Amino acid sequence: MSEGLCQHCVSGVRHEGTPEGKIEKIGGIECYVATPSGDYDKTKVVLFLTDVFGIPLNNNKLLADTFASNGYKTVIPDILSNDAVAEDAFSAPGKFDIGAWFASHGPDVWKPIVDSVVAALKAEGVTRIGTTGYCFGAPPALYLAYSNTSAVTVVSHPSLLKPESLELRGRPQFPPDFQAKSDEIFKGFAPGYERTYWDGCTHGFAVRGDMSDPKVKAGKEGAFEAAVKFFKKHL
Repeated sequence: MSEGLCQHCVSGVRHEGTPEGKIEKIGGIECYVATPSGDYDKTKVVLFLTDVFGIPLNNNKLLADTFASNGYKTVIPDILSNDAVAEDAFSAPGKFDIGAWFASHGPDVWKPIVDSVVAALKAEGVTRIGTTGYCFGAPPALYLAYSNTSAVTVVSHPSLLKPESLELRGRPQFPPDFQAKSDEIFKGFAPGYERTYWDGCTHGFAVRGDMSDPKVKAGKEGAFEAAVKFFKKHL
């Protein structure tokens, strides 16, 4: 693993369950789409911007299904361009060269993908977009926020952010000093800002956490609940 990138980016626990959504093309991009079973506001969509394991990881699909069960059509675009990190990296900590992988998956790769999906959704009548970005998916989420494309932005254990200017580059993780700096930057943000912290959790917990660990389970479930509440308040 390249220096400066956290081993937790490519580690975790696979969650069991059967995804209920489907794969379809949106704007020419392969996406996993989770749709609420009952009536829902079809002008709203949550874009689920994944970690490095992308659509193939069961955890991501199950989490998208859970957003859908809370009333939001949820779309996972393949921002990894059919090059997700293989799940077997879980069993070989420190062996996968995540630095080399990141080098070939920069904004030049994911920006056109995100733009195509957003344009297609708008053409279908979507007027309000919320984003939930995990790890690698945080920069695309903030990209949509900066351009005023998304109405609501949620990120969990973000990677590759620099809170001093919230640019899409810089330190690979989000340590306590950066968390505090972000709080300082956003404390006067009128539309609304919240940050939650879950003790005993490591990077990746909101998607790939070990649910047999009570603290991690509480963190994963708490982070999801906080995201849904934030969407209900602002989206």
